[in-house]
Amino acid sequence: MKPRHHLYLDDDLTAQLEALAAKPGSSKSAIVADALRAWLARRGAREIDDVLKMRLDRFNAQLNRIERDNQVLLETLALFIRYQLTVTAPLPEPDQAARAVGRDRFHAFIDQVGRQIAGGTRTLGRNREGEDFSS
Repeated sequence: MKPRHHLYLDDDLTAQLEALAAKPGSSKSAIVADALRAWLARRGAREIDDVLKMRLDRFNAQLNRIERDNQVLLETLALFIRYQLTVTAPLPEPDQAARAVGRDRFHAFIDQVGRQIAGGTRTLGRNREGEDFSS
């Protein structure tokens, strides 16, 4: 036996419920039970949505910061390259010794970047003596 409930509904809602219950195979109890079940399910989903919304908002803020940092980094790199290309004169073709030194320096630079990335260390935030700029 199901528990009995006494509900008070306004006239308009009562008329709508009567019209739905008049259809064959439906009852007021089934309609109210389905409506209440659906309302409770939406309420629970809304709480989950609120929690996920906060988390997604936090992810969005982090992604915005990463995007901003990448834009700063790319602009810095582009300006440095432009400066380097406009200020530094190209080496003459026959100067193979200077080209070899440049090639060695480039490979040393690439190796250093690889070590920094693999080790998880950052050059930004430290001065030449290794002291942290942020403190």
